[in-house]
Amino acid sequence: MNQFSQQNSPIFPGSWLYALWKFSRPHTIIGTSLSVLGLYLLTLGVTSTSFSGVHLGQLLGTWLACISGNIYIVGLNQLEDVAIDKINKPHLPIASGEFTKEQGNLIVIITGILALVLAWLNSPFLLGMVGISLIIGTAYSLPPIRLKQFPFWAALCIFSVRGTVVNLGLFLHFSWLLQRSQGIPAAVWVLTVFILVFTFAIAIFKDIPDMEGDKLYNITTFTLQLGQQSVFNLALWVLTVCYMGMIFVGVFRIAEVNPIFLFITHIIPLIVMWRQSRKVDLQDKSAISQFYQFIWKLFFIEYLIFPIACILA
Repeated sequence: MNQFSQQNSPIFPGSWLYALWKFSRPHTIIGTSLSVLGLYLLTLGVTSTSFSGVHLGQLLGTWLACISGNIYIVGLNQLEDVAIDKINKPHLPIASGEFTKEQGNLIVIITGILALVLAWLNSPFLLGMVGISLIIGTAYSLPPIRLKQFPFWAALCIFSVRGTVVNLGLFLHFSWLLQRSQGIPAAVWVLTVFILVFTFAIAIFKDIPDMEGDKLYNITTFTLQLGQQSVFNLALWVLTVCYMGMIFVGVFRIAEVNPIFLFITHIIPLIVMWRQSRKVDLQDKSAISQFYQFIWKLFFIEYLIFPIACILA
C-alpha cells in the first residue's frame, strides 16, 4: 500500500498535505506568520495609522512571500540533512520517505521563485528582505559554504535573519505601503534587539536534543563543544536578559509603550520559564524537545505582546 495513504492528520486530511505541513516545519511557519502580523500592528501603532491603512491583499501578499521564503529555507536544509535527520528527526518527510528528494527539490525551487516574485510585486523593501533571507538561508545549508557546520556562523545566520532582517525589513516595507516615510523608531529597535537575542537562545538550544546525529556526521555545535547542561543554562540566562531588558524598557520608558502592560506581560513568562526549566531532564530527549517548543511559544507571543504595548501607549 502507498505510504501516503497510511497517514493522516486532523489539520490536513490529505496525507500529501500533511507531509507538506511537516516539511514546512510548522513552528517556523507560525513564527513567520506572527512576525508579519506583529510588525504590521507595530507599524500601525508607531505611525498612528488606522487599521484600514494597508489593504488586506497587500498584507496577504506579504505573508505569502514570507511563508514561501520560509519553506524554501527549511526545505533546503532538509534536502541537505537527510542522513542526519534519519537519526535526529526521523519524522520529517524526506527522512521518513514520505517525500522523495526530487519532490523536495521541486517544492524548494517553486517556493523560492514564488517568494521572490511576490516580494517584487509588493515593495522594494520586501524584495530586499526576502532576497537577503534566501541568500543567508542558502549559505546556511548548501555546500560548499554550509555555514551550519560552524556553531558561531550557524547561530549568526539564524538570529540575523529572524532578529534583524525580518523585523527591520517588514517595518520598512509596511511604512512604504502606508506612505509613512520616517526613520526607524525606538520601539522597532527594541523589538529587533529582543528578537535578535532571543533567537540566539533558540539557535543554540535547538542542537541540544540532536547531539547523536550531529556528532556522527561531524556537525560542530555549541552543545558538542560545551555540553548539554552548559548550553541549556546559557540559553536560559540569555532569555532572562531578554525579558529583563523589556522590563527595563517599560520602567524607564525608553520606547513608546504602555509600561504596566509591558511589565506584567514579561515578568509572568519569565517566572513560568524558570519554573518549567526545573522540570527538564536533559537525559530525556522528548523533555528537551517539549521545552524547546515552549521557548518557541514564548517567541510567538512576543509578536503579539509588544505591538499591543505600543498600541496601548
